[in-house]
Amino acid sequence: MKVYKTDEVRNIALIGNAGSGKTTLAEAMLFEGGIIKRKGDVGSKNTVSDYNPIEQDYGNSVFSTLMHTEYNGKKINIMDTPGMDDLCGGVVSSLSVTALGLLTVNASNGIEAGTEAAARHADNAHTPLVVVFNQLDHENSNYDSTLDQCKTTFGNKTTIVQYPVDAGTGFSAIIDVLKMKMYTYKDDSGKPEISDIPESEMEKAEELHNELVEKAAENEEALMELYFDKGTLTEDEMRKGIKLGMLDLTLLPVFCTCAKKSIGVGRLMEFITNIAPTPKEKKMGKIVAGKEVTMDASQPPSLFVFKTAVEPHVGEITYFKVMSGVVKEGLDLINSKTGNKERLSQVFVPDGKSREKVDELHAGDLGCTVKLKETRFNQTLAAKEIGTAFAPIVFPTPRHTVAAKAVNDSDDEKVGEILSKIKYEDPTYVIEYSKELKQQLIHAQGEYHLNVLKWYFDHVHKVDVEYLKPKIPYRETITKPAQADYRHKKQSGGAGQFGEVHMIIEPYEEGAAPKTMFKFGDKEQKISVRAVEEHKLDWGGKLVFVNSIVGGSIDARFLPAILKGIMEKIEEGPLTGSYARDIIVYIYDGKMHPVDSNEISFKLAGRNAFSMAFKNAGPKILEPILNLEVWVPSDRMGDAMSDLQGRRAMIMGMGSEKGMEKITAKVPQKEMYKYTTSLSSITGGRGVFSISFDGYEKVPSDVQEELLKAYEAEQEEE
Repeated sequence: MKVYKTDEVRNIALIGNAGSGKTTLAEAMLFEGGIIKRKGDVGSKNTVSDYNPIEQDYGNSVFSTLMHTEYNGKKINIMDTPGMDDLCGGVVSSLSVTALGLLTVNASNGIEAGTEAAARHADNAHTPLVVVFNQLDHENSNYDSTLDQCKTTFGNKTTIVQYPVDAGTGFSAIIDVLKMKMYTYKDDSGKPEISDIPESEMEKAEELHNELVEKAAENEEALMELYFDKGTLTEDEMRKGIKLGMLDLTLLPVFCTCAKKSIGVGRLMEFITNIAPTPKEKKMGKIVAGKEVTMDASQPPSLFVFKTAVEPHVGEITYFKVMSGVVKEGLDLINSKTGNKERLSQVFVPDGKSREKVDELHAGDLGCTVKLKETRFNQTLAAKEIGTAFAPIVFPTPRHTVAAKAVNDSDDEKVGEILSKIKYEDPTYVIEYSKELKQQLIHAQGEYHLNVLKWYFDHVHKVDVEYLKPKIPYRETITKPAQADYRHKKQSGGAGQFGEVHMIIEPYEEGAAPKTMFKFGDKEQKISVRAVEEHKLDWGGKLVFVNSIVGGSIDARFLPAILKGIMEKIEEGPLTGSYARDIIVYIYDGKMHPVDSNEISFKLAGRNAFSMAFKNAGPKILEPILNLEVWVPSDRMGDAMSDLQGRRAMIMGMGSEKGMEKITAKVPQKEMYKYTTSLSSITGGRGVFSISFDGYEKVPSDVQEELLKAYEAEQEEE
């Protein structure tokens, strides 16, 4: 295979709603470039991408797929990505290593929820876009309506480069207002007949051409001066202006295709090779360690791993972008995270599941290798002398959580092993075992994302797994002081056990000093503060342990045992078994035996005294509260608000942002289960939200009563 220099490479990502024709467009581009001799079809399950069994089962892309084609002496690397936003990991990673996104739009459906989501990901990655109106041959296709929706969604940067002459079942001709030519397609070969624009279309074409010239000229002062001098721009000058506008994300060219019949595909590829940014024209990822490098073949070699996949009979495949220098077979590089050496035993250019071995890849190119020892996604390999490390791709925060459990208890360990590996293939899954909740948790993008994982358990690993509602990490605390004492006494032959502890507990407040006097009923209790230990708890909040022993009623050597007993009970709160927090404990009196007192006796005495005092101290359950930001279409605002009020949400603010209505709220975590599904249903898939942890607040009394009853029933079952 020919070796391509950096400026001969174009990296593009196909993004858009499911069903917009991304995979079919990729197939047409490979066919147009001569990489394949016959186009596959999604329905026939024989396309270059969507080769994975789950994709063929589901009938749409689940993973991003790297392919390449050649056109005009340039190599075009193509990343075909999933259209479901639940599977956005492949979109985000692909946009991070490409310099152009082709935003495909089904001309029958217009701008869909997945179109908007894909555009947001591109905006976050600062990746320029070209909008491709596809499936213009469909009987329900509507170019004008789709264009209006595009302008409403993306604003004035929407810029027509092409429009169809005859959208619908007879679609065969495109007017190109950059070239000022008509492209007519008489068969499915993709080879157009190029002719002058007919008189009937000339007025419209000239008006759109002038608009395109103006949009191109706006992007550079020198071009604007030329435009003012001449009243127009040459094609080369327009190309320059269009590229500048795309790089500034202020210009969004619109193209027309029917990928299935190869209509408009060659012209789109010509535009990509002539105008799309080269790898070095898009800002390189931030360097977080080591020496600075530029995307140049003369630099020492470095590469960034943007995807890891596992395939049967092959093992782990590592996909990378060459960030600097030249990558060759047998090259030794250092993993910047581990410091260990990795050898690239082979270098490939992949096309779906097939891989072509190559001698070398230059800076800016995309490729893959196999059999690396420990290098995975988001890691950098670089020459030893530079030690460069690139900033990792930041993936969206998970929006939906479930607990996973093997149906057969004997498979629990296997489930844990499978989940520990899955995060390397799809980093948008976040896997954790919660010691507190005693559950294996999967944090995912939504229910569809979880269904994909379930498919793998069922069809690949053959393990029966069920998803359960996750428990909530409640906290317990107290609202008033309380006193208790407990005597632990045991005599069963031989050495006995004896320990007596008197304690007072009260709520902890930041900055408050320990008290020296308490009153319970008519009785006052004076406290002498001798020593204060402040313990920051791993789960949040504090425990303050105050030694107020006078007269040696308890030997100082037993105090750590009392603290240990209290800490054990704090880890399993008296109300619901949840962690307790924000409590001051005063140990002010007690008794010991010269022979029978030991550490275990005082540990048990301290534990039980604490439990008794806690239940009399106005105990309250605290629940985790989340910060929620929701963006919804204006016509769905009322429904979204009603739904949130039903979830005990406290609305903090409202406003407009990026053409959507924004709601800011605080919501109990308990009420957010399956919110992603609910919001999608309310907004037709267009609503999006983000969550972050805010803090803990007391639950309402009716909720506390419900939780106490549920815990009681659970304890009885056990």
